[in-house]
Order: sequence, then C-alpha cells, then structure tokens
Amino acid sequence: GVKRLSEINMVLAIILLVFVIAFGSTSAILTGFFGNLRAYAAELIPLSNPFGRDDDNFRQGWTAFYWAWWISWSPFVGMFIARVSRGRTVRQFLIAVLIVPSLISVLWMTAFGGSAITQTINGFAGVADAALELQLFQMLTQIPLTAITSFVGIILVIVFFITSSDSGSLVIDTVAAGGKINAPVPQRIFWCSFEGLVAIALMLGGGLAALQAMAVSTGLPFTLV
Repeated sequence: GVKRLSEINMVLAIILLVFVIAFGSTSAILTGFFGNLRAYAAELIPLSNPFGRDDDNFRQGWTAFYWAWWISWSPFVGMFIARVSRGRTVRQFLIAVLIVPSLISVLWMTAFGGSAITQTINGFAGVADAALELQLFQMLTQIPLTAITSFVGIILVIVFFITSSDSGSLVIDTVAAGGKINAPVPQRIFWCSFEGLVAIALMLGGGLAALQAMAVSTGLPFTLV
C-alpha cells in the first residue's frame, strides 16, 4: 500500500514538475538548475555547520533545527530505508537513495522556487504577500490551468503526508513488536491512529511552532545514540 501510494504520488509530482517547467520560466529554470547545483556543492558543508556563522537567525532556524529534526527522524528513516533496500547492492542504494533524490530535489526547488522568485521580480506580489501555506498556489495562478494544477498540488501534499505517516507508523509498529515484520493489524492501526492524534494535539495546542519544538526535543536523546 505504501509503495503504490508513493508511486502514484511520484507520477503526479513529475507531471506537475514538467508542466511548471514547460509553462513557467523555462529558460530561467533550466539555467538556474545548474547554478543551484554548483551552489549546493559549494555551500553544503558551510551551511551544515551551526558554529562560526554570523547569521544567528539562519543558524538557529535552519541548521540547528534540521540537525535535531533529522536526528529525531533517523531511527524511522534508517529502518524503513534498510527494509525496502533489502537485496539491493550498495551502488543501487547510493544512486536511488542519495544521488537521484538530491538531483530531483534541486530541480524541484529550482522549478517552483525559481518560478516564484521570477514572478516576484517581474512585479507579481502574490507569492511574497501570501501566507506560507498558500505560496505554492499563488505561484500556480500565474501558470495556465490553475484550478487543475492547484488540485494536483493539494493531492500531492495529502498523499506525501500519508506515505510519510505510513512509513513512520510501520517502523514504530515493528519496533514495538520486537522486530516482527508482520505484527497484528490492530496494533498497526493503534500506532497509526495514535501518531495522528499526537500531531493533531500539537497543532491545536501550539501550531507549527509546537510541532517543531517537539521534533527538536525528541531529537536531543537520539544525539546520545
């Protein structure tokens, strides 16, 4: 089920990506992609170091936060990737888990972020003035078939969240079952439901800030591991 949802989502994401490249600022996106690759290679290590930077806002809001974020996710992501990669070679693992996703991420950020920046430079203030949750859809208003692309964007957000939640719940269930791959179905439902309820409680109690604070606080014990 997780695999099928992920495959459907990837197909939709590729279609939306190609559409934005074709009907957006195509030349700016293609040239920006290679420029961003160079910047990524040059700045990856400096920006990954939370020490010695003058920009406290970036260091605290991005570098240190994402250190804690990915440390808290590491048991789930590591175990899930290990499970789905069983039987693969190291070369296949490096290509499919590290290289290809990184290249696609740079292209994705270049296409959507670059299009938004180009629109802003050209005088469209919708993206800059919109709330964070609506900026994608404001960018899509400047591209043909807005209603369809916005609907696809909503579907992508929902299914990406569902597949991430499914993966996390599957790993938690496996750990709670002492490593059993096929744990009882009611137990799987419990962990999936409980995970959702915790997220809802955090969002209602303090919004995104509470959710981020929880991620950082849970990441701290795992730094010792």
